[in-house]
Amino acid sequence: MEIGEVVLATAGKEKNQIFVVVKIENGFAYIADGKRVSVLKPKKKNAKHIQKVSKNRFLLGDDAFKDIKTDAAVRKFIKTEKERLCQKKM
Repeated sequence: MEIGEVVLATAGKEKNQIFVVVKIENGFAYIADGKRVSVLKPKKKNAKHIQKVSKNRFLLGDDAFKDIKTDAAVRKFIKTEKERLCQKKM
């Protein structure tokens, strides 16, 4: 698992929702979706409870956490990934 990957939560109250990995630390992934879970305060999730769903990655720059528009960028990225994944299934 790497920072910026698109993942699907497989357990917990976020089950079946798509997120972006913001940080990885001690077997845990910190995930955000830009709506309910902000990039500035990501959700701590056990790496066993998430699954990679896309090869594309969202690139977070060094100053990404200072940028207020980062949540909007994450939301837009997740939306395009959802559309791409839905087209792939058809």
